[in-house]
Amino acid sequence: MQEEEKIKMFKDVFAPKSGEKVLFLVDKPHDDIKDNKKWSDRREMAKDWYQIFKKMGNKTGFSVDWMEYKATGLNNKPLPEEVITAVKNSNLVLAMTQYSATSSILPICRAEGSTTRGASMPGIERRMENTALKANYQDVKKYAIAIEKLLNKSVGAEVLFSTGDILNIDLRNRIAHADTGDCTKYGQGINFPSGEAYKAPYEGASDEIKEFGISKTKGIWPVKYNGELVKYIVEKNKIVDIIGKGKKADEKRIFFKENDSRKNIAELGIGCNPKAVVTGNVLEDEKVSGLHIAFGLSTHLGGKVKSDVHQDICYPKGAPVEAKTLNLIQKDGSKVELIKNAELRYDILK
Repeated sequence: MQEEEKIKMFKDVFAPKSGEKVLFLVDKPHDDIKDNKKWSDRREMAKDWYQIFKKMGNKTGFSVDWMEYKATGLNNKPLPEEVITAVKNSNLVLAMTQYSATSSILPICRAEGSTTRGASMPGIERRMENTALKANYQDVKKYAIAIEKLLNKSVGAEVLFSTGDILNIDLRNRIAHADTGDCTKYGQGINFPSGEAYKAPYEGASDEIKEFGISKTKGIWPVKYNGELVKYIVEKNKIVDIIGKGKKADEKRIFFKENDSRKNIAELGIGCNPKAVVTGNVLEDEKVSGLHIAFGLSTHLGGKVKSDVHQDICYPKGAPVEAKTLNLIQKDGSKVELIKNAELRYDILK
């Protein structure tokens, strides 16, 4: 992507204005959190974008600042207080990080009366300038909003995986959101590259269970980690057991035992960026036309569970495990087949 194309993208997606304060956020390796080539390349990419924004700012009249902080080591672990303060004091935040800062940035952007908008880009890579970042974001916005509307009409979802396993997800009492790639107005917070709609499942929280009962989320959730198949047994929207005898299965048993909140089923998301490709990078994989599911923190998505982690697992066509079908259950009991043969049905989104 040439500089002129990037400038157009920045104007279309972020529309920085005269008098605004733009902040670039970059996390850096330290101690036992070791550097790697992709992370190092990302920091260089951030510097390139920063320089382009500086040029734009000189012409338009907005300021651009740069802030580095020590990496948290976990996706969506709360950011340091000084970073939170800097975000609140900025009008546009671009977080080009190794570890996701989404759960810290989005609530600031969406707070009542906020004068901040922001994009969280954990794991962004320069090659995405030729894939997901090149999407027609007017189309992406249209698809994401259409999926958001479908999710808001749905009380449940049935997922059939390529492993033959089935997971039922309770979608009652929650509001869906669309990540459209539009970050031009205060109060907006996006992942970038963009292109998804998502909804936090109903967990059966203590303040709701009397009226709505226990969560109906249950089934088997299969995940492949570097070729090793691990299956999570899910009951009442929580991982209650793990099937698997390999090293990763043992690691996950320890991981979930360390913090019970990590067992929460936190998100059902549908990617809808036609230019996104499967590479194993979650930031882009979750925007590929298909399903992703997350565990852990859900409060930043409209759920009720706080946790120290939010981790997405992606199931589009070409992923290690595919979501072969996804049926959304409507209030009248009818079904909408949104994913068929592991591919999003764009024909029902038009």
